[in-house]
Amino acid sequence: MTSNQMQTIVGLGEILWDVFPDGPRFGGAPANFSCSAASLAASSARVSMVSAVGDDSLGSRALQSLQDKHVDTTHVAVVQHPTGKVDVSLDEDGKASYEFASDTAWDNLPWHDDLLPLAARADAVCFGTLGQRSDCSRQTIQRFLAATRPQTLRIFDINLRPPYYNETVIQQSLQLANVLKLNDEELPILCELYECGGSDVEQLRQLSERCELKGIALTLGSQGATLLWNGQLHSADAVETEVVDTVGAGDAFTAALALGLLAEEPLAVINERATRVAAYVCSQSGATPPLPTSLHL
Repeated sequence: MTSNQMQTIVGLGEILWDVFPDGPRFGGAPANFSCSAASLAASSARVSMVSAVGDDSLGSRALQSLQDKHVDTTHVAVVQHPTGKVDVSLDEDGKASYEFASDTAWDNLPWHDDLLPLAARADAVCFGTLGQRSDCSRQTIQRFLAATRPQTLRIFDINLRPPYYNETVIQQSLQLANVLKLNDEELPILCELYECGGSDVEQLRQLSERCELKGIALTLGSQGATLLWNGQLHSADAVETEVVDTVGAGDAFTAALALGLLAEEPLAVINERATRVAAYVCSQSGATPPLPTSLHL
């Protein structure tokens, strides 16, 4: 896949509202990913969201928010469960913690056969563990991934949110993925599960081999990010910024990563753009701020 071809990119999983002290903001990791991908790609990609919302005001607002960000909502189901919400609190450094509502719309994502053509043409799909916390949505997400082409980038942005994950979901997801994105807090959890040791780089190489991955992206907060792709390694320093909140920064990084990989850019170019994108999102309020054209692909 090269940059002059129209790409099909899919966010697969939860849609929810992050409820901050000053009010609700649209979110959910795959939804954030989709919005950032659509912004960064401009007219070079078709970005779709596969999820579910409730037949309620927050559901309607969620659909409108996606559409305003140029994300296709054809495959967002409207179900008889409330649209997802999560209470977000920020510490003095702007780092977020979350409390999720239970049995929401995205926990009840139904399978429809009209998802098959989308899966068949997808060039990149991003999914995580949180969207799979229910049996219903997990089955739909994994069925969608299994229907993609071998060359599709299946990016597992692990996004661990205790207690909404377990070893089985992680292992099943890694079997379906070919790219892993995780942070420095999640790396030790996977290394314990897969019995990896040594330095961060050694651990990434072991995970890549044991899980048969094309690549891994490790984000390190203020220490930057490391990419491993087909055995090649690149580390990028973090971009200094005034942090407002960190919500959505990792999702924007993943969006930039996906687009760079699809465009077959050099690893250094991909990593350095992704870190700049993440830093910009940290400097803004909310998970999906408009991204400046200087950051576009």
